[in-house]
Amino acid sequence: MEQKKLVAQAIVDATGGQLSLDEVMSKIEVPKSYELGDYAFPAFILSKVYRKAPQQIAPELVEKIDQDGFDKVEAVGPYVNFFLDKKSFSKNVLAAILQKKEGYGQQDLGHAGNVPIDMSSPNIAKPMSMGHLRSTVIGNSLAELLKKANYNPIKINHLGDWGTQFGKLIEAYKLWGSEEEVRKDPINTLLKYYVHFHEVDEKQPELDDEARAWFKKLEDGDEEATNLWQWFRDESLKFFKSIYQKLGIDFDSYNGESFYNDKMDEVVNLLEQKNLLQESRGAEIVDLEKYGLNPALIKKTDGTTLYITRDLAAALYRYRTYNFVQSLYVVGNEQTNHFKQLKAVLKEMGYEWADDIHHIPFGLITSGGKKLSTRKGNIILLEDVLNDAVDLAKKQIAEKNPDLPNKDQVAEDVGVGAVIFHDLKNERLNNFDFNLEEVVRFEGETGPYVQYSHARAMSILRKAGNVDLENAQLAGLNDEESWEVIRQLSNFPAMVRRAVEEYEPSVIAKYSIHLSKSFNKYYAHTKVLTDDDQKDSRLAMVASVAIVLKESLRLLGVNAPNEM
Repeated sequence: MEQKKLVAQAIVDATGGQLSLDEVMSKIEVPKSYELGDYAFPAFILSKVYRKAPQQIAPELVEKIDQDGFDKVEAVGPYVNFFLDKKSFSKNVLAAILQKKEGYGQQDLGHAGNVPIDMSSPNIAKPMSMGHLRSTVIGNSLAELLKKANYNPIKINHLGDWGTQFGKLIEAYKLWGSEEEVRKDPINTLLKYYVHFHEVDEKQPELDDEARAWFKKLEDGDEEATNLWQWFRDESLKFFKSIYQKLGIDFDSYNGESFYNDKMDEVVNLLEQKNLLQESRGAEIVDLEKYGLNPALIKKTDGTTLYITRDLAAALYRYRTYNFVQSLYVVGNEQTNHFKQLKAVLKEMGYEWADDIHHIPFGLITSGGKKLSTRKGNIILLEDVLNDAVDLAKKQIAEKNPDLPNKDQVAEDVGVGAVIFHDLKNERLNNFDFNLEEVVRFEGETGPYVQYSHARAMSILRKAGNVDLENAQLAGLNDEESWEVIRQLSNFPAMVRRAVEEYEPSVIAKYSIHLSKSFNKYYAHTKVLTDDDQKDSRLAMVASVAIVLKESLRLLGVNAPNEM
């Protein structure tokens, strides 16, 4: 049983069930100093029940607590302080990890329910920039976390392959484009046309009308517009897939915005049938005043549809196809209002499952404090960042371990892993500035530091030779140096649960940093391979650290090399 629960249950039993397990769990604290125990329960909340001062209640509770499983339980002022039985506790934790291996921390929160995750979603004919990294790696990590909690994640790359930007791109290609130039270097050439369109458009706003006309042709199935669009899409997808391969990420569906083009009439008809559509200045809207939201614009005056029309069609399609228990949209913070409108319109249509749709927002990656923008040509290309990160990792490996076998693969794992880890260690909603030199360092709170800690644990196990730890008679550990590591290891299932419930991969990234620090501190003070009656227990702990660090990194989408 997880240590906090063990403490909470002891309090529940001692109070004769006056408080629920959840109530007690929410009140338990971790003292700042080990001298005050591993956990503390403040007796204040029982004052009204017992009509006594908490200082009187605490010692009375201690009398009633079954101290089996604890070193000691004592009252200090209004607190009941618990000291866990280090030997038996460490033995149980290590035995559980060695038995379950990468299955440690698995739990059944989802009962195999389907969870589509709308993630990554780059725009066709534009390179993937650092701005696309967040949705991609947050979505992928959430998929791994949900799988660990027995949900069935379905990763959907809702490509930006429709909309007025294609009118702009086709107009730009018709004005300045060359087929030969596009075939040589599709993405960069198309981006150049797109940026140039916006530069010229500032002086010649009539270009916007031409672009809108081309998009209308595309929506109406015009052959030339459709062929150009298909060509731009195919070339882009080839390029995107090469980057996803480098990141180690795959998708269950590449159905983008265009997939819903023939599914939007049904949405408009349903809105009409339910008397939800209203005309406003020639456009068609759904009034959302009762939700405190602006009207949802369903059709423009020229009859073209908008994002929300397609997202309504997508939501309906996903519910019918997957019968989801949750549907996640890993999309930037700036789209919060859009998803509020989406859910409100679905609610107005009578779909109760709209409550199971969750927008998973995130902050921006900036460069030198400035927002990245494709339109203005101010972008940092994701492909370049990943390649530079791998090169930096190679340099450091050459300095630290020049004889390392399969250096190139390790550099790939470390460089790419460093970029992913850096993104995910930042809390989802926070903005952060990206500096590659900081990201790929082997020291500090970085991905390579966690990978190196795992490799160190594996190195100790190799030196130990063939030890059958699964069948070894573990004595348990009770020294102060190992205790912090044991406590961290025991917390892993709770960290997984928290990361799933909060949709927050940073919980796991930060946990892996803390576990690595505790383990490295332990290693600096302890001779693990000394022959004595605790050697197998020490090795069991090292093996457990290796298992949990590797699994933590896997949940983030990062590989853990055995040697570095």
